[in-house]
Amino acid sequence: MKLQELLKLDAQWSERLRIAEKPGTLRRVAAFIAHSGDSWFWGLGLAVVFLIGDWSWKTWSLHLVGAIVITAILVMSIKLIVRRQRPEGEWGAIYRNTDPHSFPSGHAARAILLAVLGLGLGPLWFAVILVIWAPLVALARVAMGVHYLSDVLAGGFLGLIIGILWIVILL
Repeated sequence: MKLQELLKLDAQWSERLRIAEKPGTLRRVAAFIAHSGDSWFWGLGLAVVFLIGDWSWKTWSLHLVGAIVITAILVMSIKLIVRRQRPEGEWGAIYRNTDPHSFPSGHAARAILLAVLGLGLGPLWFAVILVIWAPLVALARVAMGVHYLSDVLAGGFLGLIIGILWIVILL
């Protein structure tokens, strides 16, 4: 199968999952979940954990921030090489204006990375939440029309690899 055929199939499957233009509760939930993977949200939350936590929580938060930064650098480097335009749409103007490229999904990479690190670093209750949350973020990004399905699959794979390497090499 040719690349153009794969991209067309990817766009068709992504369009089937899209709910960005459909008002209702499911759209509101998807928008909330899609935003929950924003880097500023995680940066702020981990800064609070670092400031109020004991030394073990400080170490934990630094691991997560370090892994998020490495992931962001790799995602942005790939995006600048590939330069795949985001799907057309209205929702997510801030993403479309600040980062017009969609491959790979930084949100999916970050979410899966955090789930892997949650499993490796604990605590267990947090890991369980992240393992449930991470694929929802990836799907919400497609549902809200700011990514294609292949974007979130590639981003998720990147987050998985970085998370595993972080645990194996640094811990």
